[in-house]
Amino acid sequence: MQIDTVKTKRDLRQFIQFPYRLYQNDPTWVPPLRSEQWAQFDAKKNPMLDHCDTQLFLLKDGREVIGRCSAFVDHLAVEHWGEPIGLFGSFECVQDESAAHQLLTAAREWLVLKGMKAMRGPWSFASQEWGLEIEGGDRRPVILAPHNPSYYAAFFDQFGLNKAMDLIAYLADTTSGYEFPERYQTLTDRIQARYGVKVRALDMDKLETEIMTIVELGNLSVSENWGYYPVTEDEAHAMARDLKRIVNPDALLIAEDPDGKPIGFALSLPDVNTILQGMNGRLLPFGWLKMLVGMKKIHNYRMWALGVVPAYHGKAIDTLLYKATYEALKDMQVCMEINYVLENNHRMNNALLKLNVEPIRRYRVYEMAIG
Repeated sequence: MQIDTVKTKRDLRQFIQFPYRLYQNDPTWVPPLRSEQWAQFDAKKNPMLDHCDTQLFLLKDGREVIGRCSAFVDHLAVEHWGEPIGLFGSFECVQDESAAHQLLTAAREWLVLKGMKAMRGPWSFASQEWGLEIEGGDRRPVILAPHNPSYYAAFFDQFGLNKAMDLIAYLADTTSGYEFPERYQTLTDRIQARYGVKVRALDMDKLETEIMTIVELGNLSVSENWGYYPVTEDEAHAMARDLKRIVNPDALLIAEDPDGKPIGFALSLPDVNTILQGMNGRLLPFGWLKMLVGMKKIHNYRMWALGVVPAYHGKAIDTLLYKATYEALKDMQVCMEINYVLENNHRMNNALLKLNVEPIRRYRVYEMAIG
């Protein structure tokens, strides 16, 4: 077995294509669109790469690719965290411990050369796609969420990586009888009356402006959260471009104070993975038609992001946004996965448990000292 760095377009093609072969017999894996995977590693299309130094690794047995991994230094993250923490991700490997350890060693050694003192991951070049799925892997993954073989966890543990943070996902399935608890219906009515807060849907005619508002709210509301670092303006524009193709405007909500100033948001996305499964990552020849017809029939959603500015923390504005999302989608009989909440975000986890949603998945981000 030997490690190769990705240097050519052919190398990158092998790097991108490897998961499609690795997961070909996994019935829960959803092949992502290949065009989106190419874009993720293209600095002209993924503005996150503007503030990253990256290295991609392939592991080969002879001429056959048996694993891959990325290592990168996100300078924006390092600056915000105030710590030299490097990142690894895009990890995929056959069930061979020595192979996995060769990949992780390559990532570690590259990060050491870059002056990093710790290695954290798995971390993606896609927004908010963090962690190793350690519980709930028997369910189909939702949009922009990781999925992996269960044996990866043992490889990471044996390599010396330790738990840094767990991320929890919850389910509210109205098709199985979920209803927003009546006592919280009354509570949210009182909240609106007391604080004069109103919730509205995004204006799709002003999507770029609305997304910038949400990014500003996000940068305020979650700035103290573990793992957070600011989203750039270019990333916000890219987000608006990508979301425009799939969103249901009724599921993108902004909370405003009595003066019309935004104070919170909740973004829920149609789970296009329900359509992508079975397309093998290709829009041609008939994948585009399946997408076009299927988008109108999606009843599965992912609550992807929710935030409230610090001045309104402790005033149940998050519960108000959960209720508004429920009301906006309840006639569609939606199955909503709230994915994800940091394990140490006790306020939000407690609020969700009181709303009778069910914890269904757990992801883990790992870390180890390297210098």
